[in-house]
Amino acid sequence: MDGVHDHSDMWMPTDPPTWARLFTPHIDGWSWIAVLTVLALAAYLVGLARLRRAGVRWAWWRTLSFVAGSVSLFAVTGTELHGYSMVLFSVHMAQHMVLSMVSPLLLLLGSPVTMALRALPRGRGAAGAPRALLLEVLHSRVARFLSHPGFTIPLFVVSLYGVYFTPLFDDLMADPLGHQVMLAHFLVTGLLFFGPILGADPWPRTTGHAGRMLELLLPMPFHAFFGVAIMMAGSLLVETFATPPAGWGVDPLADQNTAGAIAWSFGELPTVLVLAVVFFQWAGSETRRNRTRDRTIDRVGNAELDAYNARLRALAASER
Repeated sequence: MDGVHDHSDMWMPTDPPTWARLFTPHIDGWSWIAVLTVLALAAYLVGLARLRRAGVRWAWWRTLSFVAGSVSLFAVTGTELHGYSMVLFSVHMAQHMVLSMVSPLLLLLGSPVTMALRALPRGRGAAGAPRALLLEVLHSRVARFLSHPGFTIPLFVVSLYGVYFTPLFDDLMADPLGHQVMLAHFLVTGLLFFGPILGADPWPRTTGHAGRMLELLLPMPFHAFFGVAIMMAGSLLVETFATPPAGWGVDPLADQNTAGAIAWSFGELPTVLVLAVVFFQWAGSETRRNRTRDRTIDRVGNAELDAYNARLRALAASER
């Protein structure tokens, strides 16, 4: 093919990257994640149409968030960026960070599980089987295990150090199926880690807002040190990116330093975003709790306050 050369599982670029080339769709370079992203977005929009026909309200920002998450996924798996990620460590690291930290947040804020539970038909029989199966999965022991912080936090950390600081990365990149599995692993890790923390959908377990903030902050130092460790490395960590095309003028060690800077910088904005979401959820829940308490007091009175006043009157009477 003119202008390209073959590599394992995808189209590979021969020209140096530019912003225009990076985000040009190229069907020969599609990952399976790009295909599934298109199908997932179509299913979400079909569900949205069903809710509207049924008169069920759905927040516009949820739809916008899911669409943005789908676009971000396609941008790193369905464009020429996907091909460049096989050649340059910096482009690969940007792809990794989007797959594990940006796309999962946007997709989860779109509440796709809630959408499915509301849009899928209810009842018994074949029509209601998909919704019943989804509920069964959500309440399964496997789902509770996969959403537990004792699993999600180590998985998040191991996905960084266990992949890049061992021969595993080169082995996965050399095999078409292994490369696809690695990309899917990054995405699933992000979904499992941020899903229970955001709490935008029903999850197998629930945690208080303070506990969710703690779950978010615990692995962040490991993430920051991961980026710093790559930047400080005096030699190449992986062999895959050791020989970029000679005509591009890319220094592999300098490109690795850029990859570390990308990994380090990506931890800040997503963390702040999630902290803000959880904080406002916390504040909103407190406001709703206080409103409910006030309505109850208006309806039946404040039993605790009445009992306290009664004790004060009894004490005063005994003293007299």
